[in-house]
Amino acid sequence: MLLTARQIQTGELALAEETDEERAGMVLDEVLVSYGPRILGSRLGSLMAMRVAIVVVAAGSGTRLGHTEPKAFVELRGVTILERTLRGVFESSEPAQVIVVAPAAKLAAARHVAAHAAGAASDSVIVVEGGATRQASVAAGLAVLDPEVEVVLVHDAARALTTGTLIDRVVRAVEPGTGVIPALPVSDTIKRIDAHEHVVDTVDRSDLVHVQTPQGFPRAELLAAYAAADREYTDDAALFSAAGHAVKVVQGEARGFKITTPWDLNRAEHLLGASSGFRTGIGLDVHAYDDSTPLWLGGLYWPDEPGLAGHSDGDAVIHAICDALLSAAGLGDMGARFGTADPRFQDAASEMFLHETLLLVTGAGFTVVNVAVQLVGNRPKLSGRRGEIEAKLSELIGAPVSVAATTSDGLGFTGRGEGVSALAMALLSS
Repeated sequence: MLLTARQIQTGELALAEETDEERAGMVLDEVLVSYGPRILGSRLGSLMAMRVAIVVVAAGSGTRLGHTEPKAFVELRGVTILERTLRGVFESSEPAQVIVVAPAAKLAAARHVAAHAAGAASDSVIVVEGGATRQASVAAGLAVLDPEVEVVLVHDAARALTTGTLIDRVVRAVEPGTGVIPALPVSDTIKRIDAHEHVVDTVDRSDLVHVQTPQGFPRAELLAAYAAADREYTDDAALFSAAGHAVKVVQGEARGFKITTPWDLNRAEHLLGASSGFRTGIGLDVHAYDDSTPLWLGGLYWPDEPGLAGHSDGDAVIHAICDALLSAAGLGDMGARFGTADPRFQDAASEMFLHETLLLVTGAGFTVVNVAVQLVGNRPKLSGRRGEIEAKLSELIGAPVSVAATTSDGLGFTGRGEGVSALAMALLSS
């Protein structure tokens, strides 16, 4: 489906100073949420395990695929579509209750597939019988949610190549009262036609996106929306919106397409058959200090530090990362994509550049594996906020980011304290 009025929400960022104690507490909270199970062991992991549930809808007949088997049980390179989808689910870093909704005649097969995909996490999987419609099938899955679940994702089993990275991105974006859908910009020209299949006009595609799954929602609001639904909706976001709730967009994945037709199946087979390739890119950005502006570096505000001169907010770290990502994907550089001659980018937050860069990179079929950044300059001192800046950038990019810093021992403009330079390297997979 196409969703209209895609908006990139921007707002004023509060430049509030934080004490060292407050900042340390914020960093600790992020570490505990992101890495708690690994650091503190299985006891904390079990406490967090039921915060999220993922309902995988595999009850469709799949008649358009041209197989006698239900679509989720058709093989894709020797493995069922359902198992490949579940592999992506179990790549997620967030422990979750996984609910597979399957046709009545395929419950035993679904349990076997789910147990094989889950491995050691098989106790977290439930298989239930679906309904006559997709909406009824989702409702069947929602009926068996564990009491501790706060966030619910609904995922099409037919999206066999969706990664755990996208699932994590959706989970992180869900907020009280707000649903989340992954989406990609529309690149094709869109025409409106009449009843006689004559072209009426060309539709402005700038505010259109292709919507994918998983779609994420706060549990209480989703259950209430399903209870109030009085008709069938094309997806869960539409049902959620009809109940008066907001839905926001996060970037999707080119590989997250839905396998509906034989052509889609063939496309997925070719993608799986192609050898996985890696590409690297380098980005360099340099900015002079400017005492008249606030300092934004690595997506963080640095109080009591001179800012960086630039057309936007001067965040040299994010700018270097954008150039590295674009370079690795063969998509040019920031100067070509976000030129200084464009008044729209005057004083823009660099997070916006990173968001748009990631849309370009993923839209070209690449996934970010990791990013490394080296900052050169006399100030700010990075050591006290290294964990915070790495967590912030990793969250924005959806992949691990490591940041190091050094000085130039008094040599050059950085050594003289005139500015900073940032060098970034990015690794992408295709």
